[in-house]
Amino acid sequence: MHNIYQNIITSKAKDIKLLAVLIDPDKMKPNQVSNFLNKVHQSIATHIFVGGSNVDDGLTDSLVLEIKKHTKLPVILFPGDVIQITDKADGILFLSLISGRNPDYLIGKQVKAVSKLTKTDLEIIPTGYVLIENGKETAVQRVSETKPIKRSELQLIKDTTKAGELLGMKLIYLEAGSGATHPIEPYIITEVKQQLNIPLIVGGGIRTKAEMESAYKAGADLVVIGTAFEKDESFFNELKNVT
Repeated sequence: MHNIYQNIITSKAKDIKLLAVLIDPDKMKPNQVSNFLNKVHQSIATHIFVGGSNVDDGLTDSLVLEIKKHTKLPVILFPGDVIQITDKADGILFLSLISGRNPDYLIGKQVKAVSKLTKTDLEIIPTGYVLIENGKETAVQRVSETKPIKRSELQLIKDTTKAGELLGMKLIYLEAGSGATHPIEPYIITEVKQQLNIPLIVGGGIRTKAEMESAYKAGADLVVIGTAFEKDESFFNELKNVT
């Protein structure tokens, strides 16, 4: 499967909104996958993201292998570290934490990943990752040892995301962080969206259908939901595919 990015571009052009379900290998066991994905398939979800900030070696590989047995949705790696790269997936968000100033997460981890990536058929999608302050310390913040951008610093958020696009990123990912106390405000999404020519992903803190729809209305092309499903799988019932 090497048309993931093109399908995102096509959906953006047609104003078709996308939804990714984020599965953390450290929280999802292989024997839970089948039941979980049955619910995913009944929802409006279009993509499966797999990744986490702290994942033991080998967990991602075995989990993705199990996921692929039960879904035809594109499975995309959202890795927190090089050890989460597996050729069992369809693609990978090749992340650079452009909101931080830790060189290891700007380019260091990416350099270490190259030798593994060149041995796979993964579709590699360069992605500018922008962490936005959400009221508490996130796993990304702890692991990367970087500070998120404050929500009040709107111009810095806009300049950072635009810089990512100008550097050649194919996607921008606005992230409030796993378990965020509240999602990124719509006005921030709108201001960022207005200056970008590439698709915008928004994730973190989205726990209701209304919050998801608010993100879409503000300009998100793809919304990512993880913790809300982990804590309450009944949330899938709110996102039933009625078509």
